[in-house]
Amino acid sequence: MIRPALLLALAAAAPLAGAATASPSLTTISERSGFQNTGRYDEVVDLCGRFQKTYPKQLRCFEFGRTPEGRPMLALAVSRTGALTAEQAKKRGVPVLLVQGGIHAGEIDGKDAGFLALREALENQAAPGALDKQVLLFVPVFNVDGHERFGKWNRPNQRGPVEMGWRTTAQNYNLNRDYVKADAPEMQAMLALVNAWDPLAYIDLHVTDGAKFQPDVSIQVEPVHGGDEELKRAGLALQTAVMADLKAQGSDPKPYYISFAADDDPSSGFVDSMSTARFSTGYFPMRNRFAMLVETHSWKDYPTRVRITRNTIVSLLSQVAAHGKEWQKLTQDADVRATAMAGADFPISYRTTFNAKTIEFPGYEYTRSYSEVSGGLMTHYDETKPQMWTLPLRDEVVPDLKIAAPKGGYLVPLADAARIGAKLKQHGIAFKVVASDLMSAEVETFRATKTKFGAQSFEGHQSLAVEGDWGRERRAVAKGALFVPIAQPKARLVMTMLEPRGADSLLAWGEFNNAFERKEYMEEYVAEDVARGQLEADPALRAEFQKKLDSDAEFNKSQAKRLEFFARRHASWDERYNLYPVMRTALKY
Repeated sequence: MIRPALLLALAAAAPLAGAATASPSLTTISERSGFQNTGRYDEVVDLCGRFQKTYPKQLRCFEFGRTPEGRPMLALAVSRTGALTAEQAKKRGVPVLLVQGGIHAGEIDGKDAGFLALREALENQAAPGALDKQVLLFVPVFNVDGHERFGKWNRPNQRGPVEMGWRTTAQNYNLNRDYVKADAPEMQAMLALVNAWDPLAYIDLHVTDGAKFQPDVSIQVEPVHGGDEELKRAGLALQTAVMADLKAQGSDPKPYYISFAADDDPSSGFVDSMSTARFSTGYFPMRNRFAMLVETHSWKDYPTRVRITRNTIVSLLSQVAAHGKEWQKLTQDADVRATAMAGADFPISYRTTFNAKTIEFPGYEYTRSYSEVSGGLMTHYDETKPQMWTLPLRDEVVPDLKIAAPKGGYLVPLADAARIGAKLKQHGIAFKVVASDLMSAEVETFRATKTKFGAQSFEGHQSLAVEGDWGRERRAVAKGALFVPIAQPKARLVMTMLEPRGADSLLAWGEFNNAFERKEYMEEYVAEDVARGQLEADPALRAEFQKKLDSDAEFNKSQAKRLEFFARRHASWDERYNLYPVMRTALKY
């Protein structure tokens, strides 16, 4: 619900009583300026109210969250089906298309393009009839606080608008790295919105960085490289259809992220990839839903970029109107298949092979020369001289590491239950509370054989990468622990979050770092005595120690490693060191 203060603002934006025949202006500051400027966030609040007042039966403006600086996060639900709430959409089985702008608030094309496309669709000037078959859920600005950090040079490698917002939130989070860990209040609000509405497709509108070249937009869709096999075919069809629509309107869209394999070196070509779940296009396939990343090219001027983004939104409205019911059935079937994943292999990471094909790519003439400023090579593009580049493109993406799903699910110990349970709830993942103590449960545990902590903070976390494998043990499980069943529609997301070797697992984000830090030690003089006692008592151990000395030069030279060899065999050694607290089970609690 919109808060009282916001209702007053919306009311103030509405036309006077008795003026029903005089529709208020639904144009943006951007449109009135010839797409040179973009408005501040108060314009979003104003337009939200104006649209609702003008189209009360087709549109509802509502607040779905508050930012850390207290600003309302607004969404517009738009449909002619009569479904303007999440409950109504679910009850009527209406496909929902979520279009989100301003996750990086300096890349603000989506806000102005979205309001333009929305008005034209409501007036049947664009995608006529499309709103009769779907709900458009439009979030003009995701990163609202960042939007209000307004400045002329926030994006020095972008042409227009004159002023724009900032990339990160007021708490300096990059929301497009936050889908799994969900640290930011804004992301938590977005996940709640997604859980409520369950959109068929999530559209993430951006402006790319990078070199100067002629193509004006990239359209990336998942599932295409990863996710449910049946959905991959539909995802490719969606991508192909939208790109065809854009080509028909004069664009030159590409199906891969247009960023050079080697920074600032056009000759290195391009590498396509499967995004990890920190990104929208990696996250939503794990929920068995479609995601599209739209990246207009930053060196195109603002009017051009807004037009292309508007064309993309209109195409999506038309595609969902034509295929939404069919795709909705496919996602529902994928949910059913996901509930039967127990024991099946699941890719937790992907890689791009080195197989390359040669492509012709429209660029500009350029030179690379020594820079006396940086001391490196400097690239200079001449946009007056179009040039066709012959480049390598690596676009074969394959699973890198597959893990068999547990037969039953995961067990989160009582000590971590509150913290991890809250995170699972944010994603709408189902779990149960273990009702009684289990003194000796047969489980799978993961003990790391190698750990590597991140050298510096990233998004407020110290990352952790581990090597190791699951093995069977018997361990106590206390009442109040959590059982997370694998038999649920979000099984892929469960494994993404809880498999320790996943790139965006909770472990990888540092949520369990304490378990991989050694806390108890022997004094060296004590360890020396312990070592001698062990050597005297166990000839086999003496032989093993000597073999280690002879074969491992690093071990031989390290006093600490040599003493640890014996400490690990002493009763005081912490058997939980490098033990991942989350367990797997074949049972269903």
